[in-house]
Amino acid sequence: MRVTGVLLALVLASSAASAQVRLVIKSDGSKVIYNVPTGREKGHKAFTDSQWLARQHDRASRYDPLIEKYAKKFRVDATLIRAVIQVESDFDPMCVSRKGARGLMQLMPETAKHYGVTQVHDPDQNIRAGILHLREMLEMFSDLPRALAAYNAGPNAVLKYGGIPPYDETTTYVKRALTVYYGHPYGQPVIFAAGRKPTLHGGFAGKIAQPIVAIVPGMRYLGTQ
Repeated sequence: MRVTGVLLALVLASSAASAQVRLVIKSDGSKVIYNVPTGREKGHKAFTDSQWLARQHDRASRYDPLIEKYAKKFRVDATLIRAVIQVESDFDPMCVSRKGARGLMQLMPETAKHYGVTQVHDPDQNIRAGILHLREMLEMFSDLPRALAAYNAGPNAVLKYGGIPPYDETTTYVKRALTVYYGHPYGQPVIFAAGRKPTLHGGFAGKIAQPIVAIVPGMRYLGTQ
């Protein structure tokens, strides 16, 4: 049975190559998802990780009714939500990260509890809470890269560094999410050296300004590029 489980994990890893994720089935049946670049697909034209991600822009899925419902209710761009789901879980509602984040929008247990989630793998509850959390990050920070960094690493990390934290996981996450959102490869977010004034890719300043979504009620935050 152990050998079968290993073989199943290898098969899933191979089949998930075109989706830029690697899946492992744990003994309890849950799936652990790893985001990895594939580089080259056997027998097919090679795409870089960024090129493949760009092709997932505004990807349609069976969760579109839920995404549109809560996007409208909480005034968050549905295309941005799809981009976050793409890089977080590849639209797999049962995925579990190595750090314990779960579901389509990869909610940590404390985040899920904060938003009243009782069944974290339920798409409706997960998407609702994930969008609420994303909206909170958009309201807290003045630009999309920072908001996405906060969604990934937590707002305290963004406040501590005055911008995107110098974590490989977070800088890669922001780049991948914005690549999907904009539909073309996005420039590498800046990694700050200790003691240097932080700057963000695309000319964003280090100072945190009042977010647009809070100034103009009802307006969707689309981000800047």
